[in-house]
Amino acid sequence: MSETVTPGTPDARGLTALVLGASLLGFAAMLVRWSAPAGPLAIGFYRMAIALPPVAWLAWRARGSGGPGAGRARLWAAVAGICFVADLWMWHTSLHHTSAANSTLLVALAPIWVAVVSVTWMGAKLRKRFWLGVVLALAGALVLGFAKGARWGTGLGELLGALASLAYGAFTLALGRARRDLSAPEALFWVILCCTAGFGALGLAQGEAFHGYPPQAWWALAGLGLGVQVVAWWLITWGMGHVPTNLGAMGLMVQPVATVILGWLLLGESVRPLQGVGTLLVLAGIAACAFAPPVAIGEPEVRR
Repeated sequence: MSETVTPGTPDARGLTALVLGASLLGFAAMLVRWSAPAGPLAIGFYRMAIALPPVAWLAWRARGSGGPGAGRARLWAAVAGICFVADLWMWHTSLHHTSAANSTLLVALAPIWVAVVSVTWMGAKLRKRFWLGVVLALAGALVLGFAKGARWGTGLGELLGALASLAYGAFTLALGRARRDLSAPEALFWVILCCTAGFGALGLAQGEAFHGYPPQAWWALAGLGLGVQVVAWWLITWGMGHVPTNLGAMGLMVQPVATVILGWLLLGESVRPLQGVGTLLVLAGIAACAFAPPVAIGEPEVRR
């Protein structure tokens, strides 16, 4: 039997899963770099294609758990997949034109777009403390970006990063809508299926090479597919069904914090005091949002 909660009620389990999944996303930037010489579309294709079989198996096991609006929810999942293709395409491309710090910092703008759409078109009412949390988290992301060397470059990479944040915000909203009537494995399956087709078609159209990579690139692609796209995004997708969409978007801001910590643990990068301040600001912002859930007007219950 499925559980339901009202959209304004946060769930500690959902938020924990979301934050853990977002923390695992911290591996994505370094794995994308290690995937060279694979192009951004080929990286996206293999990231999804490698993830598709295990996610299809999980979705098959969860079959029959969809709600009465499952058909429409699958369409929302497909929309989420299209938005994710746009997001990853632009983000992967931006990493070739600017620093990872610049790109990750700009993608962190996504919660702002989610909040604006929720208020303007979805009838959500956000508490003042929630907006304070958004400001704190964005300030933390800004501090982290500058501490990691974010500086304005030629503008192309920065523009792509900002556009990727719009696509990421749209993806978050669509995925949250799909999760009202679909289980986490099924929602993730439709997202990944659409992404696989999208990246494959775009890659072929642009003439990207899908083979001839060194072993390190294949290992990095496997890490993206299994570690990031299966494990991390299953946790995130499950969590999105247990928390309001706005809070889910804020929880995803753990990623830049995780990137700093993983760089320190795995790459021996020194952590500056400024990075510590940024980390604390992001975490404080997420905590403020968690204790000030948005109030939705006339919104249906969220399916677990």
